[in-house]
Amino acid sequence: MQKEYFSTTEVAKILGISTVAVWKKIKEGKLKADRFGRNFMIPKTEIDSLTGGILDEQKKKMIQDAVKKAVEEYGEALKMLGKE
Repeated sequence: MQKEYFSTTEVAKILGISTVAVWKKIKEGKLKADRFGRNFMIPKTEIDSLTGGILDEQKKKMIQDAVKKAVEEYGEALKMLGKE
């Protein structure tokens, strides 16, 4: 049986962000959540639409490696663009 809803803590771990960032996304309307008592729960369909499916550790590592490589190769150009 698969879960239909995830807690803010679980979503933070899935997305690789802090729970505060998840709360901000909910407050700003960027992340749909349903309220259950005092807690917000995020539907699985919402997470899937954000990530294109749940990222496993291998995919996260691939993304991190790609970002690291891009920063190493284009770091100076990125810094210059950031100053504009």
